[in-house]
Amino acid sequence: MTNAIEAVNVTKVYRKYARKKQFATLKSALLSGSLVSELQPDETFEALRGVSFQVPKGCTYGVIGRNGSGKSTLLKCVAGITRPTTGSVAVDGRISALIELGAGFHPEISGRENVFINGIMLGLSKKEIQKRFDEIVEFAELKDFIDAPVKTYSSGMYMRLGFAVAIHVDPDVLLVDEVLAVGDQGFTVKCLDKFAEFRRRNKTILLVTHSLDLVEKFCDQALWLDKGKTHGEGDPKLTVTAYIMDVEKAEEQLLAKEEAVRVAQAVAPVARDEDSPQPHNPVETGEAPANMFAATEGRWGTREIEITGVNIVGADGTPAHVFRTGEPLTVKIGFRAHQPTRDFVFGMGIFNADGLCCYGTNTNIDELEPDRLSGAGEVRFVVDRLDLVEGTYKFDVAVHKLDGFPYDYHRQLYTIRVKSRQKDVGIYRPPHRWEVTGDVTFRPPGSGFKRGDRDGDAPAD
Repeated sequence: MTNAIEAVNVTKVYRKYARKKQFATLKSALLSGSLVSELQPDETFEALRGVSFQVPKGCTYGVIGRNGSGKSTLLKCVAGITRPTTGSVAVDGRISALIELGAGFHPEISGRENVFINGIMLGLSKKEIQKRFDEIVEFAELKDFIDAPVKTYSSGMYMRLGFAVAIHVDPDVLLVDEVLAVGDQGFTVKCLDKFAEFRRRNKTILLVTHSLDLVEKFCDQALWLDKGKTHGEGDPKLTVTAYIMDVEKAEEQLLAKEEAVRVAQAVAPVARDEDSPQPHNPVETGEAPANMFAATEGRWGTREIEITGVNIVGADGTPAHVFRTGEPLTVKIGFRAHQPTRDFVFGMGIFNADGLCCYGTNTNIDELEPDRLSGAGEVRFVVDRLDLVEGTYKFDVAVHKLDGFPYDYHRQLYTIRVKSRQKDVGIYRPPHRWEVTGDVTFRPPGSGFKRGDRDGDAPAD
């Protein structure tokens, strides 16, 4: 067998049991004579649908997809934890699965005893475990606690010990399912270094993860699952890029749908008679909140000048809700003045998901002196570079008098989501660079586990 893993037309069907009465038990079913109708499954769910793939020996193979796409089910089929309903999975070599870490641990006995029990469950002999015991304990960082009952461990300690045992089995095939969040940053680095060591020793790794950067840097090939079916396979960068585009498309549709509902509820036009006089005291009809920075989404103002539509568009001029850091953005504000006026200001505000004002400006602040406004038209707020960090942002759009009196104020009704491969913190990402002097060097990104590099030394901690 030239491949470490071969999966052929794997389908996994789970049955759902629907209780048609509040209390459906075997006894009640027998007494009522309705055993079949009460306990017969009436619905099935296909977690996997005809998935096929091959993982060559020594290959690091990534599996990506949304929650519920079948990734973990596939890994359990490969590990032998569950069997496919149809199809077949063949694995050549010894397997160690980092799936449910510490699943075999007994809480009442010590970590030391659990290491031996768990190691034997994973296929090691007692002598092999004794030989690797000190290394396992040191890797898990539990030297001072190894003789304490496992029930006294924190969740992080529990998971680290499970990881350490599984990783020291020395398998031919390592199965990994989202287990890198088992410790602090230092422990995560140790885990990645251990994976790099496995790669240099030509071991096979099947990795299920939501960390797309890890897949791009670490994997030789990638599989994209969607609703239990293969949606893409091949080069990790191309597969990840296609997956990101699909996720952003779904986000775009969801944000557009939510915004349409929100705007329909808050921006219903006020019925007015063009010939009727305007209120004598329009300030009383404005109903602006007392604390603008504590205000929630909504709309207020007299609408003597009315905002008739707001569209946020990207570089191609089409409406969008998902942008990338550094991309251009334009907010198009349609308006209609029910009477000509020379007292007007258009304004914009950007808030993050916590309600923090990230930026606010208006035409008066930008020294555009109002002269005349009448009829219908459009004002555009143009951003050449959207240098916000990744996150969700809401927009205020307004037209008001120079003294702040609101004609029409739309409060946080319009939402965008900013995407970035850089995991900055804060709200703003200014263009920047790092400069150093003296004996200072940095490793290139991902150099500790670069795809295709199996001969380099282990990266330093």
